[in-house]
Amino acid sequence: MILCDTGPLLALLQPYDPAHSRCTDVLKTIRLPLLSTWPCFTEAMYLLGKSGWDYQEQLWNYQSNGILLLHEVSAEELKQMRALMLKYRDTPMDLADASLVSTADSLRLRKIFTLDSDFLFYRLSDGGTFEIIPQQKG
Repeated sequence: MILCDTGPLLALLQPYDPAHSRCTDVLKTIRLPLLSTWPCFTEAMYLLGKSGWDYQEQLWNYQSNGILLLHEVSAEELKQMRALMLKYRDTPMDLADASLVSTADSLRLRKIFTLDSDFLFYRLSDGGTFEIIPQQKG
């Protein structure tokens, strides 16, 4: 399963987003469903709301149609999220990113669909790195 950050959700649902075609191309090549977290879903809903209900409804449809699953964060993961935000406070790490790193650790996932270059620097508890999809330009 592949973790999904907020950025690709926004890009997939908004055709005018600069990363739209890049993310739709990725979506055609990966195995569904995607897995995200409630903090990412909340962040995406908030940002999509600025463009109108239709975009938020499309995100709800991703969830209800099984394209996007939402991970339920455990109490242990909450503690880890706080510790991660402290560790990366100079970046800074937001709650959505912390939830994805924590989820990756608990479910032993390494692949993440993100447009956020911070995932190049975040480390998992075993010292491992993320496999970022799509590959970062640079």
